[in-house]
Amino acid sequence: MTKKRAVISVSDKTGIVEFARELINLGFEIVSTGGTKSALAEGGVPVIGISEVTNFPEILEGRVKTLHPNIHGGLLAKIGEESHRQQLEEHGITPIELVCVNLYPFQQTIAKPDVSVEDAIENIDIGGPAMLRASAKNHDYISVVVDPEDYQVVLDEYKKNGTTEATTRRKLAAKVFRHTAAYDSMIAEYMTNLVGEENPEKVTVTYELKQSLRYGENPHQKAAFYRKPLGSAFSVANAEQLHGKELSYNNINDADAALQIVKEFSEPAAVAVKHMNPCGVGTGSNVYDAFLKAFEADPVSIFGGIIAFNREVDAETARKLYEIFLEIIIAPSFSAEAKEILTGKKNLRLLQLPFGQGEKKEMKLTSIEGGLLAQEYDQYGLEQATVTVPTKREPTAEEWEALKLGWSIVKHVKSNAIVVTGKDQTLGIGAGQMNRVGAAKIALEQAGSKAEGAALASDAFFPMDDTVEAAAKAGITAIIQPGGSIRDEDSIKKADEYGIAMVFTGVRHFKH
Repeated sequence: MTKKRAVISVSDKTGIVEFARELINLGFEIVSTGGTKSALAEGGVPVIGISEVTNFPEILEGRVKTLHPNIHGGLLAKIGEESHRQQLEEHGITPIELVCVNLYPFQQTIAKPDVSVEDAIENIDIGGPAMLRASAKNHDYISVVVDPEDYQVVLDEYKKNGTTEATTRRKLAAKVFRHTAAYDSMIAEYMTNLVGEENPEKVTVTYELKQSLRYGENPHQKAAFYRKPLGSAFSVANAEQLHGKELSYNNINDADAALQIVKEFSEPAAVAVKHMNPCGVGTGSNVYDAFLKAFEADPVSIFGGIIAFNREVDAETARKLYEIFLEIIIAPSFSAEAKEILTGKKNLRLLQLPFGQGEKKEMKLTSIEGGLLAQEYDQYGLEQATVTVPTKREPTAEEWEALKLGWSIVKHVKSNAIVVTGKDQTLGIGAGQMNRVGAAKIALEQAGSKAEGAALASDAFFPMDDTVEAAAKAGITAIIQPGGSIRDEDSIKKADEYGIAMVFTGVRHFKH
């Protein structure tokens, strides 16, 4: 019986010796290269070196070894066509029936913090993708395997049918093209960043499936959660779930919103989020103090919400958290006692991730039907702004603290956005309104009597003085806003009329 030929060349050698042994038992001869050839030989697998097939040595430090007609002719021949079989015979080329290849570890290489450009470039595979693409293109005749998870499927079908099924070969080929596309995408991103190209003419992104979700925003919408390879460690996608049921689509969105807000603070902070908007934010001398302020800010909306802390959750805080119905608690860590308390709630999700570590500058991608929007994340802080005080009165020291807190929060609230704050606590939040004074009325009504002597932050300028009027009547004494309206003078005069200190930042924080 004429032996069937398989080519095996892998960087990930998980299970490869066992796979090759089974192929030998199924009547295959194995052709291999370099380190894979050595691993198979050491495992007692009969193996033919690639140079014995090409009649040409591996050259240029192994850069050229499989790019040869004796290999690619065997990969691309349509064995079902007489003319192709004749050409193979004429040139002494043996057809290849199975290919098992995975690629140089480019991702693992560039993940090293001290990787050199030379090392990264050297780990760009050339021959591997060429063999994979050729085999996947010719999947009518070739089984091509890129993932060790598929070894058993291939073996089972060969044992049962003497070959693989056509549908299996097509699925394997599709996986190959996803694999090579992702590989090339990472290389393209690395090279684009290397040369500092800001808006390349083409953008290709790759993500890996983290989990299938039960549904999306609503039960009738299908959904999945993907993670970016080598993405920011400070991410829900890379959080360790310590307890609770699986995250939902809405959980993930809300958790991300909470993380973006809580990272604004260096002092102990607690952020409560509901429907991707903050409903309560507090800072304090410790997490318990911070949480009490966040809770008191809106004890109604926090029900069924998400809490993010930027310090370890201790037992005292955990006992208070246990009293409330929450979906998720996020923190850099949980004390042993806190974990014991909180895991008493079966469905409560506890997420732990390394605050302040592995955060990367990434673009925010938003899909629209038929397109994609890309922008930098809004990380512009008050310390970067050119701050002016156009009113007669300057803010007091305590008002400045409240204004800074409000400005840190308002950029994370859906526009039109107004946030009322004390020096260490949000008091009222108006989000997502079609006009600014409407957002102000919501925030001021929520703040109630606490608005007396408080500060108000606006994500964009006041087109009229009506928001200042409403703020003044509620007792607000300080306002922070971007300025820049053609009617700024009206707002300034109104603030002076009520003795309000108003700060212009020159920077708006729209969040749609």
